[in-house]
This record gives sequence, structure tokens and C-alpha cells, in this order.
Amino acid sequence: MDFFSSLPKRWAWDSHTAMMLEILGRALAQYLSKPRERGARVATTRPETLAATLKKGDVLLIEGNTRISVAIKYLTQSSWSHATLFVGDAFDPPTAGDEAKVLVEADVLEGVRAIPLRTYSALNTRICRPVGLSPEEIDKVVAYALSRVGHRYDLKNVIDLVRYVIHTPPVTSRWRRRLLALGSGDPTRAICSSLIAQAFEAVRYPILPEVVFEKSQDPACLECYHEVLHIRHHSLYTPRDFDVSPYFQIVKPTIDRGFDPHAVNWEPTDAMGEA
Repeated sequence: MDFFSSLPKRWAWDSHTAMMLEILGRALAQYLSKPRERGARVATTRPETLAATLKKGDVLLIEGNTRISVAIKYLTQSSWSHATLFVGDAFDPPTAGDEAKVLVEADVLEGVRAIPLRTYSALNTRICRPVGLSPEEIDKVVAYALSRVGHRYDLKNVIDLVRYVIHTPPVTSRWRRRLLALGSGDPTRAICSSLIAQAFEAVRYPILPEVVFEKSQDPACLECYHEVLHIRHHSLYTPRDFDVSPYFQIVKPTIDRGFDPHAVNWEPTDAMGEA
């Protein structure tokens, strides 16, 4: 189902109007994807260390430097504005002169695509690693993401995101997640977090489910309650959720590769301890 066909029937869009809105959405997407001169943090991990640490199935969060990043950071109250999936050697080896494509993401302009790690090597990143999955399950997560390559980015509410770039009006925390639910219902469209959330849903791996305490039906313990997890709809996930999820391990490459605090090359200081 295309986005425009899902609009309220009282909005009698004709094909010309739909085409114009599609053009407008594309133009706004180009505007939102432009880098900003301020607001982005440089990478805290060397590219070669990051590459050596990543494992297939890892979620790599990005602290983006584009205009759309501003809106997502505001609405999620988080540093992380983008999420990608590390797929390792899932693609064929690159041809001479090309770089290996090891990340799958949903890009606002290009749609779901495979890219080299160098794309984000200059930006601050965080590795979120699922725990306890078998190699076969990891392959299934990766296969789901690969099957979506070529799908379009969901631009349904891209116009709404623009207002949070130009001006950030106060929005209660209750509604922030809803404002990022860009799903139009079209299975050929995706956003970065929903794509990865669906990939992990394929193996029933939890990300940040809703926790509900239900009363026990056991006659011997009528006052007892048990915890039940409910899967959120994939369109409601944000990059931040992988960071705060209790089911993903945060991996810091510098420490993972064997950090030695005694080997740090500090700048010489004077007797007062000041540089």
C-alpha cells in the first residue's frame, strides 16, 4: 500500500497532487540529509580498531551530523540518530579498488543500501551486540536485512521532521516516540531502526519490549503477578533503544582490543600538574 493511498479518504488526492508531494518529500529529504557545520562529535575510535572489533549481527549506532539528526536526537533525547547493521562478509568480495560493503542501512535518500564502514569512520559510533544468538540465528538476522536492500526509505512524515530542524517546539516524552513512527504500511519502505528491529524480530530477539505485569491464574497464588514481555511495533523503535536495551552488550573497541592505561602517551606537565 503506497503512502498516499493510505491518507484519509476525505483528502481526495489526485495523481498530480501525489506526484507533487512525492517531489516535495524528496526535496525535503535532500535538505534534511545535508551535514551541519556544528553539533557532531568526531570519532573516538580509530577506524581500524572499529573494523577489527565489529562482529556480524552487531548494531552500529551513529551520532550523525545531518539536519535530520537534529530532529531525531531531540525527539529521542539521545546522542544517537542513526542505526546500521554490520553484516560482515555477507556480500561478495569487492572488486579491485572498491571497499567491502559491510553495513546495511536505510538511508533517507538512497533507501535500504549496503555501504562500507568508512562511510561513518569520522563520526562517533557505538557498538551494540546481541547476546546468546547462534551463528544460524545471526545469519537469519543478516539475511532479513539483505533481503530489504533496494527498498525505499519511508518519507511519510518527513515534512513533520522538518519543523524540528527549523524550530524545536516542546513535545512531551509520551508523544516523541510516536512522532518518529514513520511507517506508512508499505512493506517496500523502511526507516533505519524499524529495518533492524524487524531483522531481530525474525529470530524473536528482544530489543526494548513493553513489560506488563499480569495477575497469576494459579489458584494457589492468586495475589501473584508474573512479568510478560510484549513486542513493540517495529515502527516505534529508535536508535536509542539499542543503546539502553538490557539485551544488547555495549562494546567499546579500545577496551575490547586490550586497553593499557599505563601506555597512554600524556603530554608532559609541570610540577603543578598543569599542561
